[in-house]
Amino acid sequence: MVATLRRLKGNVKILILIEPLWGIPYNLIAPLATLYMVALGVTDVQLGILLSAGLVCQVFFAIGGGIMADKLGRHRTTMLGDLFGWSLACAVWAISGNYWFFLVAVVLNCFEQVNQSAWICLLVEDAKQEDIMHMFTWIAIGGLVTVFIAPLSGLLIRQFSLVPVARGIYALFSVTMLFKSMITWRFCKETKPGRKRMEDVRGMSLRAMLTESVQTAKSLLQKRATAFLLPITMLLSVTSMITTSFSALYMNSVLGISEQWITAFPIITALVQITFLFALQRLMDRLRLKPPLATGVLLLIVCQLLLVLCPPGSIGVIALYVLLNSCAMAMIYPRREALLAKHMDPNNRARSISIFGACNLLLSAPFGYVAGRLSGIDRRLPFLYCYCVVHHFTRADVVFSRQRSFVGRRGGKIKFDFLYKLSCMIKPPRKAAASRRFFARSAG
Repeated sequence: MVATLRRLKGNVKILILIEPLWGIPYNLIAPLATLYMVALGVTDVQLGILLSAGLVCQVFFAIGGGIMADKLGRHRTTMLGDLFGWSLACAVWAISGNYWFFLVAVVLNCFEQVNQSAWICLLVEDAKQEDIMHMFTWIAIGGLVTVFIAPLSGLLIRQFSLVPVARGIYALFSVTMLFKSMITWRFCKETKPGRKRMEDVRGMSLRAMLTESVQTAKSLLQKRATAFLLPITMLLSVTSMITTSFSALYMNSVLGISEQWITAFPIITALVQITFLFALQRLMDRLRLKPPLATGVLLLIVCQLLLVLCPPGSIGVIALYVLLNSCAMAMIYPRREALLAKHMDPNNRARSISIFGACNLLLSAPFGYVAGRLSGIDRRLPFLYCYCVVHHFTRADVVFSRQRSFVGRRGGKIKFDFLYKLSCMIKPPRKAAASRRFFARSAG
């Protein structure tokens, strides 16, 4: 893994080295973001609406991101995504005073989805296939190292107070992302496949590009790899969304954990994940990619149950939760990203990644609103709901299934089983038999 880092060059090395410009301010603000919004009058239900509204907007930005990456190039699209999706959005977060300011910031932050597919393409398209797994591992490590600065926000809160500290971190975030955009523009180069795609779509109308995206979506959903990766990605998105948005609020208001302790938890997470990646990565490399992914999903189930059953003030149970959750993320993240990069069509990678991301966001969107409503009733309920979602999908054999695709080879609609199981997670049907008949007709 160290040898891989030494021989990396070009876009890959630059993108890995500048990742802390995003990671440092992100890890400073992440434990405080929800507390900051609540301190300015945002309710639990409004938090859920912000999550779901953001995910719905991200669907459209994700679809447009693939088209932009082909039309403008991976290099330019990555720079624009960082500039508008992070630098400008964080500037609005820094001056926010009520729910509507936060809604504007969330919508602006959705522009970050534009550069998701472009950034991955810029990273992997000129890289060697055998280096991809270690590249994503180093990106994960780079992000984890920045976590060690997270307690600084807790020290600042002790000296000042929550709201001014959060405003200052968001302002810093805006500035660092502006620098990151400038470095990307100055030192990164367009990839060879990116230049070819720009030539291919030159003069092509928006309607023609959207038609091409529909064909790409059909082809993508017919792949067996998608049938495995999409549920994994969706479960990870839902778990991360609920944990990031509601865990600090739950620990602070229900379990009685102070803000200073909450800002220290990311350090424990980082230490565990870095130790795991360095100590066990070589052992994991001997295995196929799927078994560690499945093990990580099972650990997520245990983590959510621990959080729900944790008694107030029990630091030991919280520490065990952080330990297991860290191991789960270390198993899932690099392998999911490597599988995603390897199984995308190399001739249409940007469009495939953007459509995959849009499908994930569209399936994940309702869960934020439901979690917000549940949190308004009892702040334990979002984590119980998250446990039920992951457990149900595992029991239903969605994550571990061997189904060939989500779309029939004759161009049929998304398979009945997956839609029905997903609908049960969002809102259990009043009449299960009638609901099954409805989905069966829609799939037929």
